[in-house]
Amino acid sequence: MANMQMIVGADPERLETWIKYRSGLCRDCQATCCGLPVEVRIADLVRLGVVDDFEAQEPPKQIAKRLSKAGIVGHFNQKHGIFTLQRTASGDCLYLDQKSRRCSVYANRPDTCRNHPQVGPRPGYCAYRPQGLRR
Repeated sequence: MANMQMIVGADPERLETWIKYRSGLCRDCQATCCGLPVEVRIADLVRLGVVDDFEAQEPPKQIAKRLSKAGIVGHFNQKHGIFTLQRTASGDCLYLDQKSRRCSVYANRPDTCRNHPQVGPRPGYCAYRPQGLRR
């Protein structure tokens, strides 16, 4: 009898439960990666349309303050110039459609999302959880 391994679903907090990424895996995932903190830079914020080219020349701390008040940025690391997008009460990215579990800004998504899972907490692996599996 072959040793078969059943995928139950990863725990995003435990990297050892993440599985090796393969093409097509996202099709039936519940978008677990969209529950991870999303770090962005000014160029991402411009692409998302929440900062224009003119404002992008302003001090990042000032931009962070405005976007924090608007509920778009949850944290700003001034030393590295990295913003972290706000998350919903459920912990998901604010741009994740709660009903469809699809990105509402996919064409303009941040580089962090574009490059996942090649970059991230465990490069080449993802926190795959099949649709229908309870959190």
